[in-house]
Amino acid sequence: MAKPMRADARRNYQRLVAEAKSAFLEQGTNASLEDIARRAQVGIGTLYRHFPCRIALIDAVYQEEVGKLVAYAAELADVDDPFEGLAQWLRAVLRHASTYRGLAAALMESDHAPGTGATMTACKVPMREAGGALLTRAQQAGLVRADAHIPDLLQLTHVIGLAAEKTPDDPQIAERLLTLTLDGLRART
Repeated sequence: MAKPMRADARRNYQRLVAEAKSAFLEQGTNASLEDIARRAQVGIGTLYRHFPCRIALIDAVYQEEVGKLVAYAAELADVDDPFEGLAQWLRAVLRHASTYRGLAAALMESDHAPGTGATMTACKVPMREAGGALLTRAQQAGLVRADAHIPDLLQLTHVIGLAAEKTPDDPQIAERLLTLTLDGLRART
């Protein structure tokens, strides 16, 4: 069981998360950790005590947004067309990944962060559960291929987000690529 944080440590943690979120919006997920610590009025050692690596900080920043995506999946769980519910949720995931420059790449790389063991578990587990429920419902309705898996679909949305980030002169690329993905996801009759 985790030891409760002292009040000053909790304030530092909250300031670091708030400043990181602001920095990530402005500069992307590769924003300087030293700058984030300075903006939060703490030393870099304090940042690393709370977040041993960049992925851990990204994980903490995006937990709130993940909560919103999980809640949205619950809303979509009862739509009449299970395929459309899954498609709407994947679009929301793609919009989220596109909000912060570098997030799609960080999500793709988080399972392979050298030497850190970081996996963004606090974000990935609830996302996989929420999306998995939508996917299973669409598969049970015979609308989605039986061999589709939610980790693969999430990875594809991250790849699409990265492609959109790297192709800023084509604002429609994300929707086109997601439409192709969704077309390939449909069950064959």
